[in-house]
Amino acid sequence: MSLSDTLQVKNLGMQHYEPVWHAMQTFTENRTEETTDEIWLLEHEPVFTLGRNGKKEHILSKTRIPIVEIDRGGQVTYHGPGQLVIYLMIDIKRRGLGVRRLVTLIEQSIIDTLGEYHLSAKAKKEAPGVYIEDAKIAALGLRIKRGCSFHGLSLNLDMDLAPFSLINPCGYKNLEVIQLSDYIEGIEMSQVQQQLTSHLIKNLGYKKAYTSD
Repeated sequence: MSLSDTLQVKNLGMQHYEPVWHAMQTFTENRTEETTDEIWLLEHEPVFTLGRNGKKEHILSKTRIPIVEIDRGGQVTYHGPGQLVIYLMIDIKRRGLGVRRLVTLIEQSIIDTLGEYHLSAKAKKEAPGVYIEDAKIAALGLRIKRGCSFHGLSLNLDMDLAPFSLINPCGYKNLEVIQLSDYIEGIEMSQVQQQLTSHLIKNLGYKKAYTSD
Protein backbone atom coordinates (compact mmCIF):
# COMPACT_ATOMS: atom_id res chain seq x y z
CA MET A 1 0.00 0.00 0.00
CA SER A 2 1.44 3.38 -1.01
CA LEU A 3 1.73 6.44 1.20
CA SER A 4 -0.86 8.22 -0.93
CA ASP A 5 -3.46 5.61 0.05
CA THR A 6 -3.18 6.41 3.78
CA LEU A 7 -5.01 9.11 5.74
CA GLN A 8 -4.55 10.35 9.31
CA VAL A 9 -7.80 11.51 10.96
CA LYS A 10 -7.48 13.79 14.00
CA ASN A 11 -10.32 14.83 16.31
CA LEU A 12 -9.44 18.23 17.79
CA GLY A 13 -12.70 18.98 19.64
CA MET A 14 -13.65 22.62 20.36
CA GLN A 15 -11.02 25.11 19.20
CA HIS A 16 -10.47 28.83 18.75
CA TYR A 17 -10.05 29.64 15.08
CA GLU A 18 -6.69 31.36 14.69
CA PRO A 19 -4.41 28.75 16.34
CA VAL A 20 -5.89 26.02 14.12
CA TRP A 21 -5.56 28.18 11.00
CA HIS A 22 -1.90 28.81 11.75
CA ALA A 23 -1.38 25.10 12.47
CA MET A 24 -2.78 24.29 9.01
CA GLN A 25 -0.40 26.79 7.43
CA THR A 26 2.57 25.34 9.30
CA PHE A 27 1.61 21.76 8.42
CA THR A 28 1.34 22.66 4.73
CA GLU A 29 4.59 24.66 4.70
CA ASN A 30 6.56 21.87 6.37
CA ARG A 31 5.11 18.81 4.66
CA THR A 32 7.20 16.80 2.23
CA GLU A 33 6.51 14.14 -0.37
CA GLU A 34 6.61 11.62 2.49
CA THR A 35 4.02 13.37 4.66
CA THR A 36 0.78 11.46 5.24
CA ASP A 37 -2.40 13.36 4.33
CA GLU A 38 -4.53 14.43 7.29
CA ILE A 39 -8.07 15.58 7.98
CA TRP A 40 -8.96 17.41 11.19
CA LEU A 41 -12.40 17.19 12.79
CA LEU A 42 -13.45 20.00 15.10
CA GLU A 43 -15.84 22.72 16.20
CA HIS A 44 -14.95 26.39 16.52
CA GLU A 45 -15.70 29.02 19.09
CA PRO A 46 -17.83 31.78 17.44
CA VAL A 47 -15.97 33.53 14.62
CA PHE A 48 -16.55 35.14 11.22
CA THR A 49 -13.91 34.38 8.60
CA LEU A 50 -13.38 36.50 5.50
CA GLY A 51 -11.66 34.94 2.48
CA ARG A 52 -8.76 36.39 0.49
CA ASN A 53 -11.01 38.25 -1.94
CA GLY A 54 -13.78 38.78 0.58
CA LYS A 55 -15.64 42.07 0.60
CA LYS A 56 -16.25 43.65 3.98
CA GLU A 57 -19.59 45.01 2.80
CA HIS A 58 -20.92 41.46 3.16
CA ILE A 59 -20.63 41.97 6.92
CA LEU A 60 -23.89 43.78 7.51
CA SER A 61 -23.71 44.78 11.15
CA LYS A 62 -21.28 45.52 13.94
CA THR A 63 -20.67 42.50 16.11
CA ARG A 64 -18.66 41.37 19.10
CA ILE A 65 -17.93 38.11 17.32
CA PRO A 66 -14.31 38.17 16.07
CA ILE A 67 -13.76 38.75 12.34
CA VAL A 68 -10.63 37.07 10.97
CA GLU A 69 -9.28 37.81 7.48
CA ILE A 70 -7.80 34.58 6.17
CA ASP A 71 -6.16 32.96 3.15
CA ARG A 72 -8.85 30.63 1.79
CA GLY A 73 -11.02 31.39 -1.20
CA GLY A 74 -14.58 32.63 -0.86
CA GLN A 75 -16.30 35.41 0.98
CA VAL A 76 -17.53 35.58 4.59
CA THR A 77 -18.94 32.76 6.67
CA TYR A 78 -19.63 31.98 10.31
CA HIS A 79 -18.33 29.15 12.48
CA GLY A 80 -19.67 28.30 15.91
CA PRO A 81 -20.47 25.49 18.35
CA GLY A 82 -22.78 22.85 16.89
CA GLN A 83 -21.22 23.11 13.43
CA LEU A 84 -19.00 20.29 12.17
CA VAL A 85 -15.79 21.60 10.61
CA ILE A 86 -13.42 19.34 8.68
CA TYR A 87 -10.08 20.58 7.38
CA LEU A 88 -8.42 18.61 4.59
CA MET A 89 -4.63 18.65 4.31
CA ILE A 90 -4.28 16.66 1.10
CA ASP A 91 -1.46 16.42 -1.42
CA ILE A 92 -3.80 16.70 -4.38
CA LYS A 93 -0.95 16.48 -6.88
CA ARG A 94 0.12 13.13 -5.39
CA ARG A 95 -3.48 11.89 -5.47
CA GLY A 96 -3.97 13.04 -9.06
CA LEU A 97 -6.78 15.41 -8.19
CA GLY A 98 -7.57 18.80 -9.64
CA VAL A 99 -9.15 21.50 -7.49
CA ARG A 100 -12.55 21.19 -9.15
CA ARG A 101 -12.54 17.42 -8.69
CA LEU A 102 -11.59 17.80 -5.03
CA VAL A 103 -14.46 20.21 -4.45
CA THR A 104 -16.88 17.83 -6.20
CA LEU A 105 -15.75 14.88 -4.05
CA ILE A 106 -16.11 16.88 -0.83
CA GLU A 107 -19.59 18.05 -1.84
CA GLN A 108 -20.59 14.49 -2.77
CA SER A 109 -19.39 13.23 0.62
CA ILE A 110 -21.66 15.74 2.36
CA ILE A 111 -24.56 14.81 0.07
CA ASP A 112 -23.98 11.11 0.82
CA THR A 113 -23.98 11.84 4.56
CA LEU A 114 -27.24 13.76 4.40
CA GLY A 115 -28.66 10.92 2.33
CA GLU A 116 -28.22 8.65 5.36
CA TYR A 117 -30.88 10.85 7.00
CA HIS A 118 -33.13 10.52 3.92
CA LEU A 119 -32.47 14.12 2.92
CA SER A 120 -32.08 15.05 -0.73
CA ALA A 121 -29.22 17.54 -1.04
CA LYS A 122 -27.40 18.99 -4.03
CA ALA A 123 -24.36 21.00 -5.05
CA LYS A 124 -24.40 24.12 -7.21
CA LYS A 125 -21.63 24.58 -9.75
CA GLU A 126 -21.83 28.36 -9.55
CA ALA A 127 -21.89 28.49 -5.74
CA PRO A 128 -19.76 25.85 -3.95
CA GLY A 129 -21.39 24.17 -0.98
CA VAL A 130 -24.33 21.87 -0.37
CA TYR A 131 -28.00 22.85 -0.42
CA ILE A 132 -31.39 21.42 0.44
CA GLU A 133 -33.65 23.02 -2.11
CA ASP A 134 -32.16 26.55 -2.19
CA ALA A 135 -31.08 26.77 1.45
CA LYS A 136 -27.42 26.25 2.34
CA ILE A 137 -26.51 23.60 4.90
CA ALA A 138 -22.77 23.25 4.21
CA ALA A 139 -20.02 25.60 3.04
CA LEU A 140 -16.65 24.96 1.37
CA GLY A 141 -13.50 27.04 1.28
CA LEU A 142 -10.07 25.79 0.24
CA ARG A 143 -6.54 27.04 -0.29
CA ILE A 144 -4.07 25.20 -2.52
CA LYS A 145 -0.36 25.75 -1.95
CA ARG A 146 2.48 23.77 -3.54
CA GLY A 147 -0.08 21.25 -4.81
CA CYS A 148 -1.57 20.68 -1.34
CA SER A 149 -4.93 21.69 0.09
CA PHE A 150 -5.87 23.13 3.44
CA HIS A 151 -9.01 24.68 4.97
CA GLY A 152 -12.11 22.63 4.11
CA LEU A 153 -15.82 22.33 4.89
CA SER A 154 -18.39 23.24 7.51
CA LEU A 155 -21.69 21.39 7.98
CA ASN A 156 -24.39 22.96 10.15
CA LEU A 157 -25.71 20.40 12.63
CA ASP A 158 -27.34 21.95 15.69
CA MET A 159 -26.15 25.51 16.27
CA ASP A 160 -27.26 29.08 16.80
CA LEU A 161 -27.89 30.33 13.25
CA ALA A 162 -28.55 33.94 14.31
CA PRO A 163 -25.02 35.19 13.44
CA PHE A 164 -25.64 34.30 9.79
CA SER A 165 -28.20 37.15 9.77
CA LEU A 166 -25.32 39.60 10.33
CA ILE A 167 -23.67 38.69 7.01
CA ASN A 168 -24.39 37.83 3.41
CA PRO A 169 -23.35 34.18 3.78
CA CYS A 170 -20.61 33.34 1.27
CA GLY A 171 -21.36 36.70 -0.36
CA TYR A 172 -24.97 35.92 -1.31
CA LYS A 173 -27.65 38.35 -0.29
CA ASN A 174 -30.72 36.84 1.40
CA LEU A 175 -29.29 33.32 1.26
CA GLU A 176 -31.17 31.10 3.70
CA VAL A 177 -28.94 29.04 5.99
CA ILE A 178 -30.27 25.82 7.54
CA GLN A 179 -29.00 22.94 9.67
CA LEU A 180 -29.51 19.22 10.10
CA SER A 181 -31.49 19.65 13.33
CA ASP A 182 -34.19 21.44 11.30
CA TYR A 183 -35.02 18.00 9.91
CA ILE A 184 -33.71 15.43 12.39
CA GLU A 185 -34.02 15.44 16.18
CA GLY A 186 -31.26 14.31 18.52
CA ILE A 187 -28.31 14.99 16.23
CA GLU A 188 -25.01 13.77 17.69
CA MET A 189 -21.81 15.45 16.53
CA SER A 190 -19.76 12.27 16.93
CA GLN A 191 -22.13 10.25 14.74
CA VAL A 192 -22.14 12.77 11.90
CA GLN A 193 -18.37 13.13 12.18
CA GLN A 194 -18.00 9.39 11.72
CA GLN A 195 -20.45 9.26 8.82
CA LEU A 196 -18.94 12.16 6.92
CA THR A 197 -15.39 10.98 7.56
CA SER A 198 -16.28 7.55 6.15
CA HIS A 199 -17.71 9.10 2.99
CA LEU A 200 -14.66 11.34 2.56
CA ILE A 201 -12.31 8.37 2.93
CA LYS A 202 -14.31 6.38 0.37
CA ASN A 203 -14.87 9.15 -2.16
CA LEU A 204 -11.30 10.44 -1.99
CA GLY A 205 -10.05 6.90 -2.54
CA TYR A 206 -8.03 6.20 0.59
CA LYS A 207 -7.50 2.53 1.47
CA LYS A 208 -6.42 2.96 5.08
CA ALA A 209 -7.19 5.60 7.72
CA TYR A 210 -5.85 6.09 11.22
CA THR A 211 -7.78 8.03 13.87
CA SER A 212 -6.26 9.90 16.81
CA ASP A 213 -7.17 12.69 19.23
